Amino acid sequence: MAKAKKRSRLILTTGTVLLVAAALAVAFWPKPTMVDMGEVTRDTMRLTIDEEGRTRVRDAYIVSTPVAGQLQRVEVEPGDPVIRGETIVAHMRPTNPAALDVRTREQAQAAVDAAQAALRVARADLNAALANRDLAESELARTEQLVERGISSKAALDRARQTARVRVANVDTAEAAISMREAEIANAQAQLISFDDKGLAAAIGTASDDIPLYAPADGRIMRVIQQSETSLLAGSPIMEIGNIANDLEVVVELLSTDAVQVAQGDAVIIADWGGSTELTGEVIRVDPFGITQFSALGVEEQRVNATVAFTSPSADYAGLGHGFRVETKIIVWEAEDTLIVPASALFRSRDTWAVFVVEDGAARLRTIEIGPNNGIEAQVTTGLSEGDRVILYPSSGLSEGMSVAERVIN
Repeated sequence: MAKAKKRSRLILTTGTVLLVAAALAVAFWPKPTMVDMGEVTRDTMRLTIDEEGRTRVRDAYIVSTPVAGQLQRVEVEPGDPVIRGETIVAHMRPTNPAALDVRTREQAQAAVDAAQAALRVARADLNAALANRDLAESELARTEQLVERGISSKAALDRARQTARVRVANVDTAEAAISMREAEIANAQAQLISFDDKGLAAAIGTASDDIPLYAPADGRIMRVIQQSETSLLAGSPIMEIGNIANDLEVVVELLSTDAVQVAQGDAVIIADWGGSTELTGEVIRVDPFGITQFSALGVEEQRVNATVAFTSPSADYAGLGHGFRVETKIIVWEAEDTLIVPASALFRSRDTWAVFVVEDGAARLRTIEIGPNNGIEAQVTTGLSEGDRVILYPSSGLSEGMSVAERVIN
């Protein structure tokens, strides 16, 4: 009986020791490190420069005042269609002359009186010239009769003819002088025109007339700069006209370090413009001149304007107008059917790029060569194959041969 109890106690003790040992082994057994994993794929890869842009009409026309005058209230509204040379977009009237002070008015009145006196003198000279012409013609007729009878000489006839021609010329001169004096009177009277002389202005034929302003191009009214009736100087802007349907482009302000990578003809993807689909475009110009600007954080930047033309049909972006915000992706490099690895798996190992490849549950260090890297994914030239599993965001504690397992996010 005692032997049986000893045997039972031994079995229980042994079992307990084995269970404790097994529990300790399980507790202290090395567990695989949980990591995030990605896969090497084969697809099309692009390297783009992403920047905000603004739409604009390529050839915008500013309608301005041709002369100084009184602009009538503008009746057209932004968005109204116009036809070149047919649509009247505004009306003007010439500005009334400034009011005259007392001294200027007296001087102008004296000039009118002097011009009228000179006109009377010119008319008197005309009467004298007419009398001299009539006398010379009579003397010429008598001299011709005397020459025919042989009483007067031919020399006397020549002198009579010369005198008659001179008298006729004097009449022409006197008539021209009258025209000059009349013009001087009109000029002097014009100096008297002021705000309270509308009757005089109408009498001399200078009453204000309507001046219609026609649309300089086909398109639509983009904005009205001056709508209320007011007096404007010559060349003052009134409104802006442009062809939004067929003349729209995008201007992108690139950092100068990005602008050197962009070339004419590069394809562009236009996104976040408000439509349901992305639009396509093409770089048509990169300005050679940089502009200093300050970012929202106050950092000084050198910006270069790049102009993008739409290649999508105009019907696809019918809702866009002048000055709208869009997001552009300028494709500076593209490769089809190429190996791609997530950029988050890359790290530097000495002087080369490397990744950890998962093989049979263990991390294996592998050096690779890459091509362009857009920050999200990179092109692989050597070192990896399609379908390889790589560790994303490798920690500094990860080493060659370490057991790993994929982290599962619930």
